[in-house]
Amino acid sequence: MANPYQKFTLGSTITPQQQAFFNQHGFIHFTNFIKPETVTDIIDASKQVQQQWIANKVDKVNGVPIKYGKDVDGSPIVQRFAFINKHHAVLDEFAKDPRFQVLLNLIGDGARLGTDEKDGMVFNHYVNGPESSFTKMGWHTDGLRDIFHGSRLNPMLNVGIHLSTLKPENGGLRILPGTHQQSLYQMLFRKKYFLDHDTDENEVAITPTAGDLTIHDGRLWHRVAQSTVIGEESRRRVIYIPIIAGKYEPKHADSPTAFYQRFAGIVK
Repeated sequence: MANPYQKFTLGSTITPQQQAFFNQHGFIHFTNFIKPETVTDIIDASKQVQQQWIANKVDKVNGVPIKYGKDVDGSPIVQRFAFINKHHAVLDEFAKDPRFQVLLNLIGDGARLGTDEKDGMVFNHYVNGPESSFTKMGWHTDGLRDIFHGSRLNPMLNVGIHLSTLKPENGGLRILPGTHQQSLYQMLFRKKYFLDHDTDENEVAITPTAGDLTIHDGRLWHRVAQSTVIGEESRRRVIYIPIIAGKYEPKHADSPTAFYQRFAGIVK
């Protein structure tokens, strides 16, 4: 399969070329979505939330488990935040950026930014150190969540705001272009969910510059590759926010933990 990777610039609308690319491949990459100073502000905000959650021993937010780990120096860090937009004004304001509304057109009528649903704004902090517990994630599709909930597969896109500049050796997102058009059987059984970390000959490595934005269809097979470098050079941070259609299902403090989220060691 030829590598279809292209990078685009997001304007005031989704262009026909961008829509056609996304429809065919199930992903799209926009450069320079946010400025370097905004990247810094977001990372600083995450550190403040991290300090609060560690001090208060927060283990779940709206029923979603929080993943903790160790930094390269052995100090505790949060490696996966859920609903972080609800815990800092900078992140709450960022989620209101009107350009996110432009992205809704990739689905069409009825689409919304899921800042109150699923896991809200997720902030992932990967580092490949001797005590890190969050360095990679096996092959999966995000559509599996709807199946676990006993509902039909509604359109869902994952918007990634990349806060680190990556080369392939830094690990990060790997996708199988076009697999959003697969059958339900292939979506369920093409790979062993979260257990399969093997490189696929057709996979594409997403290689962002800090400040870039990517979107991938929730039905697309993807994984997070482990960095082949260790220590500070391996550090990467990324935000994910879902674009959702279908029934509005906000989470709250008393929301139960989903069955699949109880396996927090392997599940996104």
